[in-house]
Amino acid sequence: MNNLLITGAHVIDPSQSLDGPADILIINGKIEFVGSAEEAKSKAPDNLKEIDAKGLIATPGLIDIHVHFREPGMSEEETVASGSAAAVAGGFTSVACMPNTDPALDSEADMNFITREAKKANLAWVFPVGAITNRREGKELAEMGNMSRGGAVGFSDDGSAVPTAGLLRRAMTYAKMLDKPILEHCEDHTLAGDGAMNEGFVSTILGLPGIPAEAEEVIVARDLALARLTGCRLHLQHLSTIGSVEMVRRAKSEGIAVTAEVCPHHLVLSEEDVRGYDPNYKVNPPLRTASDIEACLQGLKDGTLDVIASDHAPHLDDEKELEFGNAPCGMIGLETTLGVLLTHLVHTGKITLKELIAPMTCNPSDVLRLNRGRLEKGLQGDVTLINPELEWTVDPAKFRSKSRNCPFNGKTLKGRAVATIVGGKVVYRAE
Repeated sequence: MNNLLITGAHVIDPSQSLDGPADILIINGKIEFVGSAEEAKSKAPDNLKEIDAKGLIATPGLIDIHVHFREPGMSEEETVASGSAAAVAGGFTSVACMPNTDPALDSEADMNFITREAKKANLAWVFPVGAITNRREGKELAEMGNMSRGGAVGFSDDGSAVPTAGLLRRAMTYAKMLDKPILEHCEDHTLAGDGAMNEGFVSTILGLPGIPAEAEEVIVARDLALARLTGCRLHLQHLSTIGSVEMVRRAKSEGIAVTAEVCPHHLVLSEEDVRGYDPNYKVNPPLRTASDIEACLQGLKDGTLDVIASDHAPHLDDEKELEFGNAPCGMIGLETTLGVLLTHLVHTGKITLKELIAPMTCNPSDVLRLNRGRLEKGLQGDVTLINPELEWTVDPAKFRSKSRNCPFNGKTLKGRAVATIVGGKVVYRAE
């Protein structure tokens, strides 16, 4: 029986406008009460553990709806078990894993596999996202109904956009019938080509092939039009440009059922960071300009961008040690996301802590309808305890993830999760 009383914390739950001192009582793994210490004590049974969280921030368990756990097929980079360990070390209690594995997650059996491996790990909740097309080849629809029955919380060909409007329209029609969202990787490959970074002055100086902002924006425009046509819930992944943010803002004002996410690296890093040719800064979409960063930050503050997602993308050392143009895209992020955002956004006054927590708790839960991300009675007892003042140095060698492709290596960050509680069970404590 997972009975737990968390005392003395400053509780932030944007979904309920909680922002102040409170105790949290968890009974049988579920939230029982959040409020005054006296009332929490009066409701608590005798057989429970207590955590003194004085000086800490308590939030609903953090949620990341865009991670890559590489299993099956690339287990040397990450597995469901190692990814789950990385998640809880970063304060995340729930994650949604993408289907661009080898083979792709495109069947009911694949959904069951992910769920089974997550139960074995017994750390974070892991929700599978099914492929839109068979083998993610962009030719024919996968068995979306069967995957939904197997537990798929949405559908994506992440790593690739669905190549044709007609195929995506059919996918959206099925997804709407199943009441699931389409999660779209917005990139026109005919425009992106072999680009390695943002197209512009810096790419010219560095002699690297560029990816124009329009490669993202063309797909955003197409997908918004199809979402309007079909009524399907559309979630746009890792947006990174001024134009994309503006189109989503306009679409929301028109009543289109669209949500969107931004990654931490698109909020704190820019194309200027690529000047050192470090492949750990090579991501897709690429790091953009300072103006794009400002647009994404404003979109986050005004609600145009609903979600912060890490796009945790593990790679082997020998892959990332190639020259910049030949190295794969992606960086790991589960264990640094919170610290990076606290350091570069909250402590600098660019956003408030409350503004940070909503896109990492209730908002991503609402996108995938996970029924989490809130400290409400009867919901899972998922809590993240944060020390916002704790300074620490990023050392990927100590990460729970199997991979080390982290651009923040050696950086000093301020703030991190010091305890992660899933279903009333403490699954991670910082040293």
